[in-house]
Amino acid sequence: MTEATVVARLRSAGCVFAEDEARLLVAQAGTADELTAMVDRRVSGVPLEQVLGWAEFCGLRVAVRPGVFVPRRRSELLVRAARPLLPPGGVVVDLCCGSGAVGLALVSSAGHVELHAVDVDPAAVACARDNLATLAPGQGLVYQGDLYVALPARLRGRVDVLVANAPYVPTAAVALMPPEAREHEPRAALDGGTDGLDVVRRIVAGAPEWLAASGRVLVETSAAQAPVVVDAIGAAGLLPDVLHHDGLDATIVTARFPTPPVPHQTGTHDRTG
Repeated sequence: MTEATVVARLRSAGCVFAEDEARLLVAQAGTADELTAMVDRRVSGVPLEQVLGWAEFCGLRVAVRPGVFVPRRRSELLVRAARPLLPPGGVVVDLCCGSGAVGLALVSSAGHVELHAVDVDPAAVACARDNLATLAPGQGLVYQGDLYVALPARLRGRVDVLVANAPYVPTAAVALMPPEAREHEPRAALDGGTDGLDVVRRIVAGAPEWLAASGRVLVETSAAQAPVVVDAIGAAGLLPDVLHHDGLDATIVTARFPTPPVPHQTGTHDRTG
């Protein structure tokens, strides 16, 4: 099958970037039969990244297994915002980690830091472990479980950066997503409940127990949902901030502990009485 034939098949299936996808598929396939099988899968609606077996994210090639949530480019804003907040030797927690892309990108150029990633889906956990195996031994650990329940207790009060790309699509809107997402990615990675924020609220409510005094939480959401997330952060006793990036069409909400007031120092020149 020639590259032109691949382009024609992809175009007929409605792939908007048929030429770019064809180049990637041709380069990835080892044999003509393998190329045909890959094109067949893509034409049937399987996400390109799952067909290739990898996604490009923050300049890295991140492995993506079948049935695992595909990292979106908009999530790169989480990485950009979190990197400056990570101290040397710091502790990072990546909740709802999926393939592990966000945590991997955050710590891969950060030197010696400690990464703990969590997901409830066994396929995602296996995929994340493959990706984090590229880090130094013991630098990236992956746990299967429900958010904070999966984390080791020794991390309480020690987390410098907590990032989360939790599901935030409202239940009724999942049916409106492109077929390649709703049919080939796990429902639990997409469906965030009635207003899309069930999991995000739980993450925000539990964060104060795990954050270091100067720690930060960063959660991805939509611009329309951000005010609700801000309210949840305030209810948890944290201070919120909203960041938006037009180019990535991305919105994140960050949270930190209030800065304690500096006590008044009475100087020797003060007079009383």
